[in-house]
Amino acid sequence: MLDAFIIEEIKRRERHRDDRDRPVLEIPLPRPDERPRRRSDAEDDEKPPRGVVIIDLLG
Repeated sequence: MLDAFIIEEIKRRERHRDDRDRPVLEIPLPRPDERPRRRSDAEDDEKPPRGVVIIDLLG
């Protein structure tokens, strides 16, 4: 009969091996110079006006 420590060590190594063999998806991140630039205040003035619509469902 195997000692409980040995059994747990075998299980831990199997889990580690399974995790290592699992494929990993790598998402490329844009470089700092490729990131979109932030809009300035002047560009904010060019936006069309926005409004609010209220729908009364009880009336």
